[in-house]
Amino acid sequence: MIRLSTSLVIAGLMAAASAASAEADCAVPMAEWQPRGAVVELAGQNGWRVARIRLDDGCYEVTGLDTKGRRIEVKLDPASLAVVEMEFEDGDGGEDHESDDD
Repeated sequence: MIRLSTSLVIAGLMAAASAASAEADCAVPMAEWQPRGAVVELAGQNGWRVARIRLDDGCYEVTGLDTKGRRIEVKLDPASLAVVEMEFEDGDGGEDHESDDD
């Protein structure tokens, strides 16, 4: 009986860890996604020069340059196009900075 309880505890912990790591992912059905063109339009509205748009963890990921010429990586929710995560490289020392918008 103790072995069964231990197995259940371990399984529960693994499930919780998996759910926590999936928080950064976008879990949106494809039918609800905005088209790629909407991502390009949003980037233009923000003054971003797009180098690449790809999928990462179920989110759109835009790489390119911001209005200050800094290299950026922006992760977008595919349904709302809300910024999930944004990283940029500061031109001074080449350091990456991260911004989470929840």
